Amino acid sequence: MIEKLKSEPRHDFTSLCDIMALLRSEGGCPWDREQTHESIRSNFIEETYEVVEAIDNGDAKLLREELGDVLLQVVFHARMEEERGAFDINDVANDICAKLIHRHPHIFGDVVAETPEAVLANWDRIKAEEKKRDSASQKMRAIPPALPALMRAQKVGERAAKCGFDFDSAAAALEKVCEETAETAAELERADEHRSDLEGEIGDLLFSVVNTARLCGVDAESALNRSTAKFIERFEALERAADEEGLDMEKAGMQALDSLWEKVKKARKNN
Repeated sequence: MIEKLKSEPRHDFTSLCDIMALLRSEGGCPWDREQTHESIRSNFIEETYEVVEAIDNGDAKLLREELGDVLLQVVFHARMEEERGAFDINDVANDICAKLIHRHPHIFGDVVAETPEAVLANWDRIKAEEKKRDSASQKMRAIPPALPALMRAQKVGERAAKCGFDFDSAAAALEKVCEETAETAAELERADEHRSDLEGEIGDLLFSVVNTARLCGVDAESALNRSTAKFIERFEALERAADEEGLDMEKAGMQALDSLWEKVKKARKNN
């Protein structure tokens, strides 16, 4: 097996499955053999985000590599289940093929769906029937809690909106942000005694911001990521500016740093 894998001029999906089986076998790789679903759970999440990064950067070479890393995770988890006799990678492939055929009745059946919106409506209806999710709250609970919090909040808001429970406009949602901001400010005054209440108010504030983003047609997760990246770039410029002025940032105080920060912002806008 080893010599065959080493001598193959071009590897394919079968080669990947064979390599994983070899790594997990007696006499295989000690690290791979001791892994469990739980131990490599975070790896799956990390690899998925690296795919997203490659997409965002328009880097086809990196995308090819990162998709391979995600595919490895799929094969890894499937191999663990094959070892205990639950299912194998072919069962995984069979199930997703069956799902795609069932959820595309406009291709494999006689249903008419001529727009992307109609396709998604059919998909959601069929999925709800499959999962026996009749109520909106059941559909909300089905949104994975492991999703990034902003993404999950936006999906929950979308579910509620489909039932007619929504703000009339983005401006109305923004008013809710102001209301939640005031409640958070009030809670700050007694935060030492009611820490959990403060956490709740901040959570409500964030949820209201996500609703505002949704009604503006903005993806909250992407928006925050962009702002975080912008903050890092400006902070790098702040560090350079402080160094040029001989300023020790740790001792300068917030007033001096804020003044320098505004100079950095203005300089970057003018360039």
